[in-house]
Amino acid sequence: MKKGQLCEGIIERVDFPNKAVIPVEEVTEQGEKNIHYAIVKGGIPGQKISFSIKKARKEKCQGRLREVLEKSPLETESPPCPKYGICGGCNYQSLPYEEQLALKKEQVLRLINAVYKEPFSNMNAGTDDADDRTPYIYDGIFSSPDIFRYRNKMEFSFGDEVKDGPLTLGLHKKSSFHDILDADCCKIVHEDFTKILSCVRNYCQKHQIPHYKKNTHQGVLRHLLIRRASSTGEVLAALVVSSQQEIDWIPLSHLLQTLPLEGELTGFLLITNDSLGDVVQSDRTEILYGKDWFTEEILGLKFRVSAFSFFQTNTHGAEVLYSQARKYISHLQDKVVFDLYSGTGTIAQLIAPVAKKVIGVEIVEEAVEAARENAALNKLSNCEFIAGDVLKVLDETKEKPDFIILDPPRDGIHPKAMKKIIDYGVEHMIYISCKPTSLARDLAVLEANGYHMERMCNVDMFPQTVHVETIVLIQKKTS
Repeated sequence: MKKGQLCEGIIERVDFPNKAVIPVEEVTEQGEKNIHYAIVKGGIPGQKISFSIKKARKEKCQGRLREVLEKSPLETESPPCPKYGICGGCNYQSLPYEEQLALKKEQVLRLINAVYKEPFSNMNAGTDDADDRTPYIYDGIFSSPDIFRYRNKMEFSFGDEVKDGPLTLGLHKKSSFHDILDADCCKIVHEDFTKILSCVRNYCQKHQIPHYKKNTHQGVLRHLLIRRASSTGEVLAALVVSSQQEIDWIPLSHLLQTLPLEGELTGFLLITNDSLGDVVQSDRTEILYGKDWFTEEILGLKFRVSAFSFFQTNTHGAEVLYSQARKYISHLQDKVVFDLYSGTGTIAQLIAPVAKKVIGVEIVEEAVEAARENAALNKLSNCEFIAGDVLKVLDETKEKPDFIILDPPRDGIHPKAMKKIIDYGVEHMIYISCKPTSLARDLAVLEANGYHMERMCNVDMFPQTVHVETIVLIQKKTS
């Protein structure tokens, strides 16, 4: 296969994250048949697709999806979103939910089994079937209570669907850095999101406010951030703009307050962001209406959530996630627990009542402040939250943990931080991962340094998409 070549093939499997593997037969001048494999982003097992070769290697090439020529036999659902297949947000709406779960389970196990040999079910763990394999118990994949309208946070982008076209507000077109599709029909967010989105977009269109162009760095409108509490219905919206033009946003604030929402708009913020990167961040934040936080409840605890607080984006799914994590945690009486990469301290506060002390470490200072406020709100006096990089904080803190909880960002744990974590020598750790490729890499390091994964499960926090959460219980090997 050569760069630029157009090919067709049937997707054999899809590896995480969303990498379709397509065998392609090639006949040599001598008449020999060789099988090459192409890796193409996107697709569903069983689909026949056309693709072009981006990078050519001897046995494996990278391709770009051009067209789905034939649906997969697995695709038996009618996608409810009219922009499915065009929008880059959802990939699995055409699959029955059971097939989505099976696909994610298969992807995770394929990665983990490269580190740990074939898993044992609960029924055969510890039996004569063990042979010389390394056993672990796989507890299955747990579904999300809501498979649509589940997201409690979205960052929508301003732009246009075609160059110099009408202003749009929504999500990136599939495989496009520039083209933005309107997301007023999005099915994975509550309808309050789409009402706010439509109102803001229409207002900005009417007043001809220009969007920020990534290539020239000119324009005003950048993002619309919306968060909604599932338990209380409280909504926080934030308009992210550049400082290139002075605009009175109070009329838009008044307009948003009149919307017939199912919940309640409790705050509208104006965030100024003059960074060159396409990220949602704040150089300056102004409250145009209400307050800059709302209250959410998970498993009986209350949490104050602000615009940039880390908080699981599927509230009801988070209750499943943390409930399963708690089942892996036992015998914490009189023990000190380190919750590393603790965010707003959700899991730290959930286990605090059964632990001697919980110390949470998080690099985002705003999240740490929120964690401290939340602990006070929940009347928990044995939680301490430290702002800083895990690597540096572990060097500075004098306390030693008896148990460690790890919930790192997508890229996993820094190698130097991993060494410090291993050197504590705790008997058990819990690792919660949103990216199984990073988890597999870190598990290989732990396995090589005296630790073994005892149990694992998955929680589908992101229905209709390619993403999935993994929880593992890690135990120190006995000599």
